[in-house]
Amino acid sequence: MEAASFAAGRVRRASALAWVRGLLSSYGLYVALLALPLVYGINDLQHAHNLTRLGQNLVNGLSNGAIWALVALGYTLVYGIIELINFAHGDVFMIGSFASFAFWTTLGLTVATSVLGLVGGLLVTLVVSMIACGALNVMIERVAYRPLRNAPKLAPLITAVGFSFILQNVGELWLGPAQHNVSDLIHAQQKVFSISGVVVNRSDLLALAVTAPLVILLTTFIARSRLGKAMRATAQDPEAARLMGINVDTTISAAFALGGMMAGAGGLIYALYQTNIWFFQGFRAGLFAFTAAVMGGIGNLRGAVAGGLIIGCVQQISDNRFGSQWTEAIVFGYLILVMVFKPQGLFGEQTREAG
Repeated sequence: MEAASFAAGRVRRASALAWVRGLLSSYGLYVALLALPLVYGINDLQHAHNLTRLGQNLVNGLSNGAIWALVALGYTLVYGIIELINFAHGDVFMIGSFASFAFWTTLGLTVATSVLGLVGGLLVTLVVSMIACGALNVMIERVAYRPLRNAPKLAPLITAVGFSFILQNVGELWLGPAQHNVSDLIHAQQKVFSISGVVVNRSDLLALAVTAPLVILLTTFIARSRLGKAMRATAQDPEAARLMGINVDTTISAAFALGGMMAGAGGLIYALYQTNIWFFQGFRAGLFAFTAAVMGGIGNLRGAVAGGLIIGCVQQISDNRFGSQWTEAIVFGYLILVMVFKPQGLFGEQTREAG
């Protein structure tokens, strides 16, 4: 009788444990993602009796995350097609900031420029920065990665690290080793409007106003254009795509070009948003952006954008609540949690192995 009772107890405990595991598997990821804002939301309600501070963190985080999303798109495009971590991509983003600053200086844009002239000049600067970074990324692919396409995967990986250092040195020679202040052309921190005490600045609107159309254009291009379909076919099976008449080399170059263009746009936003640029800014941006791409699901465009916005919010909350010295640890802690609960990322991988 006692043995039967003991066995029944073990079965009940095992069932309860299985239920808890299932619950964590289904909802643990969402609990982990919401833990930080929920904890500080409750804290703000207890002490300040409002959510203004948390709301401000999220607004700033979304605008900052929009920059990481643009850079993450470049990582996910390239990895989705040739399964290469382009470590030089963060430094292409840095070159985008430097090129934007150099070009608007050449145009003579200043804070005293008329609104129409400033908007027109910055639009031209955006196009130039995107073209310059797209061309730079294509050159890197042609010179460094294409000759190593059939080599062991470690060779192009190390080459990417090498190109990252090369671009960092180019940036250091360009503007020097110190952080370089740039003109606050748009009065980045000027308030545009506020909602329940949460202030939306010009920099926030700039980041979202540039990122949203570019993401829509890119996803539409990949989904509907002939070249976009060729990119998706190449990502699934390069040899089959080649047999179907697709120029695989051109398709891969197009992926690098599009990724570089997104990084160039992110570089312009960053320069206007932060009002200072630095030759080493691409290292941190590259880490955050690649983390965003992996978190969202490598090779998945929607995942890269979602990951970038999440990383931006986590970064902003960490900077404001813990201090910037803890931000990298907290961001990568979030990545580890996502990988534990969902190894394929939030939206699932879209690579050759993932189908």
